[in-house]
Amino acid sequence: MTTLVLASASPARLTVLRKAGVEPFVVVSGVDEDAVQEALGPSAAPSRVVTELARAKATAVLTELPADVAADAVIIGCDSMLLIDGTLQGKPHTADIARARWRSMMGRSGTLLTGHCVLRVRDGATVGESSADSATVVHFGTPSGDDLEAYLESGEPMQVAGAFTLDGLGGWFIDRIEGDPSSVIGIGLPLVRRLLGEVGIGVSELWGPR
Repeated sequence: MTTLVLASASPARLTVLRKAGVEPFVVVSGVDEDAVQEALGPSAAPSRVVTELARAKATAVLTELPADVAADAVIIGCDSMLLIDGTLQGKPHTADIARARWRSMMGRSGTLLTGHCVLRVRDGATVGESSADSATVVHFGTPSGDDLEAYLESGEPMQVAGAFTLDGLGGWFIDRIEGDPSSVIGIGLPLVRRLLGEVGIGVSELWGPR
């Protein structure tokens, strides 16, 4: 059976796949995201940035796979960033940055871009590759000052793209979205289905026992 390898430490992506019937083999890539972005240059299109980051993550874990997994696998790499005011925003990492971002985006909208890269692997070598990005418009609510501070104290927004989640505490402050909810969470199932098809894998081939 083909093993789906998730090149991500994201618990949200893992949850999406598990709820969709797949138990992935998880390998964290350890890619230096800043270095990848720097190499692309400041003029790189936002969609290219997230897609190249996803490709870098997928490619990085290939050499780390055990032989039995690398014999027949598909690797999925993903990267999400929020595009607002023409600027890509990744993880804020600190409460001060997250607070500033929320104060600037509350009551407004931004586009959550998620790059995806799928590698088809046989006997430790890549035999197929497909990549693309998805774009979902996110309309932010306006949390009260107390709610925002409580959200920051939870620690959740510091380690997620754009300083928000749809499937966690941040969901209270998202008024609506236009696009694929799973993509906002971190891995777009409709897009991944298409990319898998382009490398010769049907999604039902990856489903575990129900």
